[in-house]
Amino acid sequence: MTRSRTALAALAATALGGVTALSACGGGGGDDPLAGASATTAASGQIVVGSANFPESELLMDIYAGALEAKGMQVSTKPNIGSRETYIPGLKDGSINLVPEYTGVLAQYFAKDAGKKVSGTTSDEVYTELKSVLPQGMTVGAKSAAEDKDAVVVTKETADTYKLKTIADLAPVAGQMVLGGPAEWKTRETGVPGLKSIYNLTFKEFKALDSGGPLTVQALKNGQVQAANLFTTDPNIAANGFVPLEDPKSMFAAQNVVPLMAASASTPQVTQALDAVSAKLTTEQLAAMVTQVVIDKKDAEDVADEFLQKNGLGG
Repeated sequence: MTRSRTALAALAATALGGVTALSACGGGGGDDPLAGASATTAASGQIVVGSANFPESELLMDIYAGALEAKGMQVSTKPNIGSRETYIPGLKDGSINLVPEYTGVLAQYFAKDAGKKVSGTTSDEVYTELKSVLPQGMTVGAKSAAEDKDAVVVTKETADTYKLKTIADLAPVAGQMVLGGPAEWKTRETGVPGLKSIYNLTFKEFKALDSGGPLTVQALKNGQVQAANLFTTDPNIAANGFVPLEDPKSMFAAQNVVPLMAASASTPQVTQALDAVSAKLTTEQLAAMVTQVVIDKKDAEDVADEFLQKNGLGG
């Protein structure tokens, strides 16, 4: 691949050692990595593809970038930007043109700004609602079959002790437990407020950690938290024997992978290339690729290139 990357820390969490985790909801902000970035748009001949600050997002960034390059477009990437609160403004000001996203949480993010609520739970319902709440100047491509959903996860020992199978089963014991998750979970509808309003759960304490990363995994393993937010394609769940609790009330709506674009970058050529990726990407493939990046420590760009070649989408 010939695309250029900006000098942002890619897969920074892997430098911590051990097993790195991932997230479908994006991480915290910190210093703005887009500050001072020059606006680069598709109109100037280059597509700038960004990612949130977790491994799966960077992998998807590389898949999108590679698919666009294979169609002859000039592409650069900005990995590890941060949370939606950071990269959505980047889409608006032109410092990035495209970022991988997830239908359910993205719909909830924009619906809240519009004073609305997302009521759908199925893939098609959520995708339709997402398109209805997109702000002016933004668009999405076709959704893929691949999903990565939020989950409330406990250790096998905790699940066995309290006979936990679903989130609802936490009701009698939540008051004895510390819940761990990203800082934004304290206020997001898919976090502490939703667990209270939908499942009537009041935890002893909420502990702000990282976005499904090594801090959360370690805190769950060593008992600092008894329940935590991890994500369904996360290989740490199987590696540690964690138990993701079922969500019978569909608090976590469908979370299909979808490209979010600045409308100015959404040319027919760009849309066709991205839709071809969405048509091929499955949850099983995504989970397997994330395992290669997170567990096997393979380079995300190499894993992305292999996916594109296998599916006839590479150069």
